[in-house]
Amino acid sequence: MKKLTTPRIHRCIGCHSCSLACARLVHKQISWDTAGIRIKSSGGLTTGFQASQCLACDPAPCAAACPTGAFSQRKGGGVIVKKKLCINCGDCVTACPIDAVFQDYNGAVYVCIHCGRCIDFCPHNCLEMEEVEPSINGEERA
Repeated sequence: MKKLTTPRIHRCIGCHSCSLACARLVHKQISWDTAGIRIKSSGGLTTGFQASQCLACDPAPCAAACPTGAFSQRKGGGVIVKKKLCINCGDCVTACPIDAVFQDYNGAVYVCIHCGRCIDFCPHNCLEMEEVEPSINGEERA
């Protein structure tokens, strides 16, 4: 399994190119509100930026909390999202321990699906896909 990581986040300039690429390529919209990866300040321009994206939990609390099966566990960690099943209840948002599931003003939810389509749009090479072995007893192996 591969998951999106931010090993060079110290290079981030906060341009949000990755977020906009995710919104456009994955969700067919052009808005920071519809991205699976979010970039935010660490406390000001001089302290840098941080990325907020799914950590590929296994088991995924957001999938366990979803009453309709719109979020289901992805083998090896993370989730598979079936938007047509989502009733916009927000249970997945509340269940995520790191606030990686986002709900827009219309109630639609967005989460990183670890597709890696954002990587090529980062001008400073901050992102990469990392190969991760499936977890054993809830512990991830890299």
